[in-house]
Amino acid sequence: MAKSIRVLVIDDSASVRQAMTSILSADPEIEVIAAAADPFAAARYIQEEIPDVITLDVEMPRMDGITFLRKLMSQRPIPVVMCSSLVEEGSETLLQALEAGAVDVILKPRVGVADHLAEAHLMIRETVKGAASARLGARRAIRPNAPATKLTADAVLPPPSGKAMSRTTEMVVCIGASTGGTEALREVLEALPANSPGIVIVQHMPESFTRAFAKRLDGLCQVDVKEAEDGDTVMRGRVLIAPGGLRHTMLERQGARYVVSVREGPLVSRHRPSVDVLFRSAARNAGANAVGIILTGMGDDGARGLLEMKQAGARTFAQDEATSVVFGMPKEAIARGAADKVIPLTAVARELLHASAR
Repeated sequence: MAKSIRVLVIDDSASVRQAMTSILSADPEIEVIAAAADPFAAARYIQEEIPDVITLDVEMPRMDGITFLRKLMSQRPIPVVMCSSLVEEGSETLLQALEAGAVDVILKPRVGVADHLAEAHLMIRETVKGAASARLGARRAIRPNAPATKLTADAVLPPPSGKAMSRTTEMVVCIGASTGGTEALREVLEALPANSPGIVIVQHMPESFTRAFAKRLDGLCQVDVKEAEDGDTVMRGRVLIAPGGLRHTMLERQGARYVVSVREGPLVSRHRPSVDVLFRSAARNAGANAVGIILTGMGDDGARGLLEMKQAGARTFAQDEATSVVFGMPKEAIARGAADKVIPLTAVARELLHASAR
């Protein structure tokens, strides 16, 4: 079978270039057409052949990755996945990369890089495939090969019992997103007033990234935004972002209030935190008091959970194809009949407020 996704790897580390080339080339759908040590060498390769996806380091000699990304997006937009050492103080830089047009992030540590990349081979391949289907123009959709085992939310929570608390005055909103979601969430949250209903969000992103993401949104929005901590209260005017990494974030009911539970668990729908886990917890514990929204993203995480929320009485929405960077997660939810309405990104804030005021 002919390989369909052509990738250009850009990294000043020879060991990383070798590891990335080996990992990506092992997939029958991916071909690494070149590996460049800096953006100047990469530009020469691009003049000869346009790749479908670029993996790009941030810190490189002669020109940093962010500068190269901005030049690339202004001249010849190509899906870019940032591949960088991600520490707390550097997270802001990678947020800027996403705002500049990168579609996703691959995390690599400062030591043992090649070994880490080898262990994360499945995630790297799927991230590149997701980037290949990003809507930076008219691009073909490419579905990744599914891994042999794929756990559902059953691995963390039992299915809803149908006994969620009946309708109360306070509503809670649960949102799930992945590829393209950082900018989609910014647009939605910036449009919300300060007294908006409490919101809990799962956005697929690496560990140590969500705190900087929440801090950045907090500075842009009228609502308060923070990275969720175990026991945090879900309240009006507050948005909680599930921490990335090793734990799931769930909604629980404590008397008259909602709180989040942040706890360890296996990968669900190939993710941790998982949108399916959050949505199932909302179906179990909030029922008709919840609103569920699934935004742009690769794969199907959240599709089952959104259907469970709908069946429990929640209002549910899915982002439409035209405004999604990757129409994977919303498409799967729509196909299951999980969405009450399919709406453009510009309508999400309005529909969220209307649904939560019913």
